[in-house]
Amino acid sequence: MSDKKVFDFNERRKQSIEQKRRQFERVVFEEFLGVDAVIDDNGSGHPVKLLDVSHDGLQFQVPMGPKTAQQFQAGTDLTLKLVFAKGSYLPVVVKVRHAKEFIDSRGDAYWRCGTEFDKSIPSFKAMESFIEFIYKYAEFSCRDNVAHKVYFL
Repeated sequence: MSDKKVFDFNERRKQSIEQKRRQFERVVFEEFLGVDAVIDDNGSGHPVKLLDVSHDGLQFQVPMGPKTAQQFQAGTDLTLKLVFAKGSYLPVVVKVRHAKEFIDSRGDAYWRCGTEFDKSIPSFKAMESFIEFIYKYAEFSCRDNVAHKVYFL
């Protein structure tokens, strides 16, 4: 008998779609939409960097500070303002599920928090549509590997 494993194409396709989704999220958050996220703390805001979003929640990181360990304990509810356009934002309520210290390649320290959406608030409908767009884009988008030529300047 052979010890060779059977290759599961469906599982490989799911992994490929998930990888494309995460890659697309980074582009959306950092370059395309420039989504700014701010923790609403009774009128003052603390900027956070969105890292990942799924149907159930999102992950963000915030610079380490003297009070961040207490602010991001598991079970804490947070209101995030997702700013897609100047002058308006989408409120999203999340519950911190886990938080851990993360040190990047430059030695900067952050708290990385995994959260779960409060899907009962009305504004989650808009967030749900945005998340669905990201998933569908990852599933159906194609890579453009053609070298484009510019004929007119």
